[in-house]
Amino acid sequence: MNELRNTQDAGELIQYIVIKLGDEQYGIDIKYIDNIVRMQQITRVPKVEHFLKGVINIRGEIVPVMSLRLKMGIKEDEITSKSRIIILRLESGDLIGIIVDQVNQVLTLSTTDVEKVRYDDKNQKAGNSFISGVGKYEGGLVSILDLSTLELDTKDKKDKKD
Repeated sequence: MNELRNTQDAGELIQYIVIKLGDEQYGIDIKYIDNIVRMQQITRVPKVEHFLKGVINIRGEIVPVMSLRLKMGIKEDEITSKSRIIILRLESGDLIGIIVDQVNQVLTLSTTDVEKVRYDDKNQKAGNSFISGVGKYEGGLVSILDLSTLELDTKDKKDKKD
């Protein structure tokens, strides 16, 4: 019975894939991960935002691929043997690939170990918030990515095509 109380006090457990971009670590909720693939040939698409690198074919489905570094205002991707494309299935059901420098580990955090990040209204309205919270664990801190910032971009792209 005490064990049950202890797990309830700890909050809900959520698993995150910890990725690396430059010197920083970011966490992505594992429920959004569809696939992790090695870097491959990306087919360029003309007249798209600078952070959209093109498309790839995953199991017969065409998936747009974006540079998370460029989207976040970090310098251009440096593709190495550790670089990966993470295929995300967003809330809308759309797939999108993001290029990351490295996939480090799977990390399980309690909701009590993640502190929400607060932004002032001006930054939120401008869409500059890529981080929804910061998770604490024995290895340090990990910034939790807010995937809704990616979802808005894919919806905007579809609206422009229609």
